[in-house]
Amino acid sequence: MVLDNLRDSLRGTIKKIAGAITVDSKLIKEVIRDIQRALLQADVNVKLVLQLSKNIEKRALQEKPPAGMSAREHVIRILYDELVKIVGTGRALPLKKQTILMVGLYGQGKTTTCGKLAQYFKKKGLRPALVAGDVHRPAAYDQLKQIAEKAGVPFYGDKNEKDAVALVNKAVEHFKRSADVIIIDTAGRHKLEDDLINEIKNIEKSIRADEKILVIDAAIGQQAKEQAKAFHDAVGITGIILTKMDGTAKGGGALSASAEVGAPILFIGTGEHLSDLEAFDPKGFVSRLLGMGDVKTLLEKAEEALREKEAEKTMEKIVSGKFTLKEMYQQIEMMKKMGPLHKISELLPFGMSGKLKDADMQKTQDKLNKFKYIMDSMTEEELENPEIIKGSRIKRIARGAGVETRDVKELLRYYRMTKSMMKGISSNRKLRKSLMKQLKFT
Repeated sequence: MVLDNLRDSLRGTIKKIAGAITVDSKLIKEVIRDIQRALLQADVNVKLVLQLSKNIEKRALQEKPPAGMSAREHVIRILYDELVKIVGTGRALPLKKQTILMVGLYGQGKTTTCGKLAQYFKKKGLRPALVAGDVHRPAAYDQLKQIAEKAGVPFYGDKNEKDAVALVNKAVEHFKRSADVIIIDTAGRHKLEDDLINEIKNIEKSIRADEKILVIDAAIGQQAKEQAKAFHDAVGITGIILTKMDGTAKGGGALSASAEVGAPILFIGTGEHLSDLEAFDPKGFVSRLLGMGDVKTLLEKAEEALREKEAEKTMEKIVSGKFTLKEMYQQIEMMKKMGPLHKISELLPFGMSGKLKDADMQKTQDKLNKFKYIMDSMTEEELENPEIIKGSRIKRIARGAGVETRDVKELLRYYRMTKSMMKGISSNRKLRKSLMKQLKFT
């Protein structure tokens, strides 16, 4: 989970407020001390922490709770509002023809993020292309080319060209008609140097990119502000992408850098795969930190998984009452496309996700994977008619999947239980009609 330590501290504070008998100045001061400690440990800028503390204290002691809201709920709401302010603003990248200039220092995850962004636009139905604008580091060319191949998008680069401006201009001309979104990876340095800044300035001046995106490693802490300001002064950055938000407990400095320079956070990187790029929504992000869940993102993930034609057909069959092992296999595939269970659980409210232990989630994930292996060892007839799977068939399937016969029997029990649930849905006309309408099948 992003910012594990901060999340745990803030959720402890929420519990303290929720369990308080009365809301008075003593409780408010305790809460503020807890929040200050948590935010400073997460590397949030001191000035922002002090300003947030003043705002929470003033509002909690002076504002009256709205009708229908208890004093405890009101304080939690104030905490939520003020945290949203310091994590910066969010903005969605427009889905249109555009040129994007990616900037940042070495080691920030810039080249990988170019590939993630290309995949994002590709999923949205646009034609992205990648440009290796780093003419100083040979490995950057090879890395971006491999990423482009993995993402299945066009690539442009020239190992012999040492003039970054000339190369980028050729690339833009090359992709002028064949690509909707041209994503340009630029050179980095180990620190902010004049030649880096000048090169980026010259590229920007030459192509006039629609978007200038700064890529920052979430773990760099207070240096994020300095980087953001330098690149903003150079090219006028239009957005920030934070990388490695899945592996750091100290991402507050990078998050608050956005608020300090006035550039919105566009995405956060949540893993190593090309699909591990999440559009940044300040309200949803803070909701997850506080344990309130992020239902909006969860629904978007589900909608994306269901958008594919095969998934639509499968859901239509399930809701209509047909449920064989083939439909269950597709169901598991759809869940997989939404992401690992531990990431999905982060989007659930704390009351639900808190019951899901990491070990249990991993065990469930492993079991679902095993079920897929078992079904891969079945014949078409067995997948369509699970009732015929008995005795010798169970032994053959187990051998083919490299599992025990008890594992095959467990899969069949899981299938029967799931089928019974699906039968309940299909037999309820009102519920079936509602689901069909929501899934846009009617």
